[in-house]
Amino acid sequence: MLQTRCPLRKKSRRHRSLFREVVILALALLVSGFFIRTGLTEFYRRSYPLKYSDLVEKVCTEKGLEPALIYAVIRTESSFNPQAVGPVATIDARGLMQVTSDAFDWVRMRQGQKPMDPEMLFEPEVNIDCGSEMLRMFLDEFDFVENALCAYHAGRTNAMKWLADPEYAPDGKIITNIPFGDTAAYVHKVCKTMEIYQELYDM
Repeated sequence: MLQTRCPLRKKSRRHRSLFREVVILALALLVSGFFIRTGLTEFYRRSYPLKYSDLVEKVCTEKGLEPALIYAVIRTESSFNPQAVGPVATIDARGLMQVTSDAFDWVRMRQGQKPMDPEMLFEPEVNIDCGSEMLRMFLDEFDFVENALCAYHAGRTNAMKWLADPEYAPDGKIITNIPFGDTAAYVHKVCKTMEIYQELYDM
């Protein structure tokens, strides 16, 4: 009888040992997975920061805009560099949201304000206020983010023309076939960046 019990005990010990190893391995995988996810989240948050958050939150509250949209436009336009200028000499875009002097004058006129030196667009507060005001106006006029971004990048006149053409806006509501390649790439990039901000920061 004793001889029949000993192998059972050894087998039971082996099972318990194997069970402990499985539990330890599972815990190790769980912990390592947590640190990997945490590390990836921190990596993405460094790549998609919330710089100028006080200014962004202020204009979004005042104008009823989503912070993710403003952060996405700033990241795409200037990578959060307040001294950024247009990529070519013929484009006088300035600052965080790459506002041109003509757009600056237009926005201030719509706001009932006097023209201001375009060099002021290098000031983050002025630039974010102007860029977000443009987006608010375009959203009010064109309803959808995609259309507003078309107007922001290619100009209001082009956005109006595309929206009225079934070739570019088959449903008459959203410009889905953007004829300018750089504008199409811009709209896609801003929308994807906006989604990342929403996911990363639960916006």
